[in-house]
Amino acid sequence: MEEATPNQTPKEFSVSPSDTLSLHPSDHPGLILVAKLLEDDNYGQWSRSMKIALSAKNKLGFIDGTIKMPTGEDPRLPFWTRCNHMVLSWILNSVHVNISGSVIYAETAVDVWNDLHDRFSQGNDTRIYQIRQEISELRQGSELVSIYYTKLKALWDELSSYCTPPRCTCGGMKHFFDELEKEKVMQFFMGLNDSFAAVHGSILMMNPLPDTRKTHALVLQ
Repeated sequence: MEEATPNQTPKEFSVSPSDTLSLHPSDHPGLILVAKLLEDDNYGQWSRSMKIALSAKNKLGFIDGTIKMPTGEDPRLPFWTRCNHMVLSWILNSVHVNISGSVIYAETAVDVWNDLHDRFSQGNDTRIYQIRQEISELRQGSELVSIYYTKLKALWDELSSYCTPPRCTCGGMKHFFDELEKEKVMQFFMGLNDSFAAVHGSILMMNPLPDTRKTHALVLQ
């Protein structure tokens, strides 16, 4: 970012294209950043998608509070205000109309983000229960193994987004993730058709047990 000199006016001040306070020519208030709007039951997936999109646009700091509002006569203030309003528009465009009406009068993007988090992340336990139930009930049936595996992996990935693994520098972390991967392999086998019984029986005899991706590849052989 260019430094403003004492004699420089806000109008003369500018930011580089890589600055967090800059906007790309293609950015406009009508953009919809995610494929599925926020509703009552999809906050986890929605917030993940929004964070990815905002990070790609170098605007993640406007929702996590790290890009602070300049104060006083700071020449960056007009640029910050413009970006804040742009991010606000993107959030409003990405939530259901019944939700947008409750946050449209908020002044900053971070205020809206925190409000939505406080209201909708409380349903995480319900969604976690639903995901675990879907995993336990998912079966291959008439579908190809790859399609069945893809559906199962999507559930695993969504479930992991709700869970924060323990943090430590000891060897216990490797054991934790190894056990988690083993559980996924078991879940994958439990939903396979009986015609694959001999195959997964052979895989279960392997030591160490392969991870889910390797297991999927072995089943397909």
